[in-house]
Amino acid sequence: MRRLLGLAAALPLALGALGFAAQVLAQSGYPDKPIRILVGFSPGVAPDITSRLFADRFNESWAKGVVVENVTGAGGNLAVERTAKSPPDGATIAMGGNAAVVINPNMMDKLGYDPLKDLSYITQVFIVPNILVVPPDVPATTIQELIALAKDKPDYFVAGHAGVGTSQHLGGELFMKMTGTRIQQVPYRGTTAVLPDLMGGRLNIFFGNISNVLPLVREGKLRAFAVTSRKRSPQIPELPTMEELGFPGFDATAWFGLMAPAGTPRPIVDKLHDEAVKILAQPDVRARLESMGLQLVGNTPEQFTQLVKDELPMWGRVLKDAGIKMLQ
Repeated sequence: MRRLLGLAAALPLALGALGFAAQVLAQSGYPDKPIRILVGFSPGVAPDITSRLFADRFNESWAKGVVVENVTGAGGNLAVERTAKSPPDGATIAMGGNAAVVINPNMMDKLGYDPLKDLSYITQVFIVPNILVVPPDVPATTIQELIALAKDKPDYFVAGHAGVGTSQHLGGELFMKMTGTRIQQVPYRGTTAVLPDLMGGRLNIFFGNISNVLPLVREGKLRAFAVTSRKRSPQIPELPTMEELGFPGFDATAWFGLMAPAGTPRPIVDKLHDEAVKILAQPDVRARLESMGLQLVGNTPEQFTQLVKDELPMWGRVLKDAGIKMLQ
């Protein structure tokens, strides 16, 4: 009997040791098959470009066939949902954004995932502001003239955005709320789909990702009014913030980070994190991404997880105060 009791007492320790051994094995053997990085936006935008840089450098280190798959639509939700529902083995990860994990959960009654229960957060990769731009033929050169035009012609402005809940969409919503104006907002399947219509005259205002619209601003093809972040961008320091133009609390930025399905073994998360941070520290990678207006982060899994926990209720309050309605 004593022997049986001793075996029973030792069983949890043995199982714990086996679990630890399995995690060590997972870390030492990972990756043992191809890896997919799912991106919820179209090719050519910041999260896609960054993911492809990561895939190239992961392949250099691991030679396991890391590929990027664009799963566009629903403001990035589809890519994050597919990741959340994938096996937790590190073979499928997402370059997911704040729209999918802290904004849309406050706007939509039903999502196919819970951002706190169904995802493991690896590292926040970058933060990016938007720029309020219009084509040169819009007869407004100051923010005051822009607002006056919108009030004088309530049906004049039509904006595109990369999906409901994205920082581009929220930038337009906050602008309307704070200025008492009306803008027709049209969802597209990514920023690169918006730009041809903006340049072609079918749209005439845009809260565009800095990495996509800044070159067009520099070329004189778009007129810029302000950045949507709380601080000016080092890439265009002469451009004021919306706060500086008289809109206190205006903040419509996007961030993106690597995430995996919940239950992914911690050694796999750590290996992905360590490799991602190494990549972000490489001078050529930093130069490429910072030239696009991105602010690089590379925080720990714990810091990234806490960021999501903090921003979920924060955006809930912002959306409620701004009068942005819940979507069914």
